Parts: sequence; C-alpha cells; structure tokens
Amino acid sequence: MRVGAFLLSAQFPGQSHAQALDRTVTATLAAERAGLDAVWLAEHHFVPYGVCPNAATLAALLLGRTSRIQLGTAVSVLSTTHPVALGEQAALLHLTSGGRFTLGVGRGGPWIDLAVFGTGVAAYEEGFAERLDLLLGFLRGSRLRADGPQFTFPEVAVVPRAAEPARLRGTELADWLGLAGEPALRFPRQRTETGPAGVEPGSAGPGVVVACTSPASVRLAAERGLPMLLGMHSGDEDKEAMLAAYRAAWRAAGRGEDQLARVEREHVAAGVAQVADRTPAARATLLRAMPGWFEYGLGAHRTVDGRERRMRDPHAYTELLCDLHAVGTPRQCADRLLATAERTGIRRFALLAEGSGDQQATLDNIARLGAEVLPQLS
Repeated sequence: MRVGAFLLSAQFPGQSHAQALDRTVTATLAAERAGLDAVWLAEHHFVPYGVCPNAATLAALLLGRTSRIQLGTAVSVLSTTHPVALGEQAALLHLTSGGRFTLGVGRGGPWIDLAVFGTGVAAYEEGFAERLDLLLGFLRGSRLRADGPQFTFPEVAVVPRAAEPARLRGTELADWLGLAGEPALRFPRQRTETGPAGVEPGSAGPGVVVACTSPASVRLAAERGLPMLLGMHSGDEDKEAMLAAYRAAWRAAGRGEDQLARVEREHVAAGVAQVADRTPAARATLLRAMPGWFEYGLGAHRTVDGRERRMRDPHAYTELLCDLHAVGTPRQCADRLLATAERTGIRRFALLAEGSGDQQATLDNIARLGAEVLPQLS
C-alpha cells in the first residue's frame, strides 16, 4: 500500500495566503521524513478553499526541496490550462526529478475561472476529451499537431520529450531532428543498446491519473488506459461502483486483462486522515476546523454563467468525511485503510492531513501517520 498526503493549501479563517502555502511546504518536508509515499497538491483560483493556483509550479519547488518522495497534482485543471503548456511543465518535472512527478488532471468546475482565462464554458462542458488527448500526445510522442474544435496548429517537435529513449537510434534520431518522412537515415556510430529491457527507467514519461466524478470521466479514463483519482466524498460502495464501470468501459474498448491489472494498481483514492489517541478527539479536531473552512472556502465559488449551485452543509459533510475515512486511533486509521483496500482493491491513497487548519497540528498528524499507521499496513 502507498499512502500519501493530500495538501490543498487551504486558507482557514483568520489565516493569510502565505501561512496556507507555508503549511504546504513544511508539511511536504514532514511527509518525506515520515516515510509517506507521495504528496498530492491541489490548485484553485480566486477562492480561499485552496490558495495554490498552479499545482505543477508548487510541485517544482517541492521536488527541489526533497529527494525521495513523489509529488503529484490532484489536480491540474485542464479546462483553464493549455494542454501543451501543461505537458511541457510535466515533462520538465519528470526529467529533472528522476521520475518523481505524477500529473493528475481533471475537468474542474463551471467556475468564473473559465471567463477569466478565456477558455469559456465549452472547455468545461465539451472539451475535456480533446484537451486530454492533446496532453497525452505531447507526453507520449515525439511530434504533435492539432486539428480540433478547440486547438489547431501545425506539427511541432515535442521538447522536452518526456518519453525519449535513453539513447536515440538512427530512425529515432531522424525523427527527433524533424526528418520523419524523409528517406531512412543511418547513423552507424550511434549506439543502440538501451539496457536489458530496451528502455531505461522513466523513459515512458510521467504517470498520468484522471479525476473521476461522473460516468463520463470514468469511461474516458478507461478508454485512454489511465488510472482514476477518486474523490474524498466517495465511500467504499461508491468506489466499487466506479471501479465496476471502469472495468466495463475498459473491456468495451478492447483492452487486455493483463494491462487492466497493472493500471488498477495505480488508482488513487483521496480521503482524510486525522490520528489521535482517542477517536472522539480526532473527530473533534476536524469538526472544530473544517466546517468553517468549507463554508468560507467553498462558499466563495462563483459560476461562470450565473447557474445555481448547491453547497453541502459544512458540518454534515465533515461528519461524513469522519465516518468514511481514517479518523481515529492509529489502529482505527489502519483498519479503515485496510478495509477499503480489501473491498475495492485500491492500494494507493492521498489523505488530507491538514484538516486541523493548524501548522504544528498538521506536522504532528503527518508524523503519527508515518510512525504509527504505516507500519500496520505492511
């Protein structure tokens, strides 16, 4: 099982933007010390729910300050970002970090962001598949062109190329130089050995996961052969239903069972973790802080077209999260994660660790997660 911390750079009432971001930085360093597998970073615009506007940029900073832990985005929003620009960022982070970066992408919401960044509501409602395909084309290929409703541009070379082989062979070098389509070129002095497996580690590019909150996004992830990121609101029963839908879409697309087994090991479940000596104390910590943050942070969202939106009752939602996730004693937290793994097969978790809203309490929570919960999962 791989357990990571999910950090939203949440601005709790009374805190500054700098305090929220500093908590994310110090919590990431604590997560590496604690032995966690990964840190997952969120991005939001114009709301105190999360004050990081670019998760890939923050990941770059944190990759430079750490040496072992994986950094992922949960998620980078494709509806407001040019997919090629995001692909360039992801390739850069993959190549310079030794493969420690994972790109999580999502559709986002119908927020005012779409107007501010000029992409429009169509990018959210209709454009996710085209944007995802363009991103994947950049991350997995050597040359790229677009001729779609949202993006049209002539063929360009992919630079930097996240999926480049360790040593370029003759035809690959010609392709890399932009000579594809010309008579085959031979470069007799080029070495062709690339190790026993044919490629070196990391040559396939960064991992990509897709945030899935609807049947359409589940189907899209399966058709593209990508693992899912499942949200905090999903209980084990919901996860089972989405996994069943994923498998059905995978098989309908004609994909093989061996590859399905490999990809399913990469699904990620977002959740909450709060460790305390007693369960009531863990729940009380979250119930003191999270409802105010939800009301203050989520309540600031504005839709792009004035459409009505409903917000969950903040206290009831916090209660639900406490019921669904790893909130309680170290033994109870471990049991909760093991139960989800046993029922769903999911072995990869991104756990919100900053629900207390307090920097020192967040660091203590991460330390206990590493020292007292992780050993019970092995």
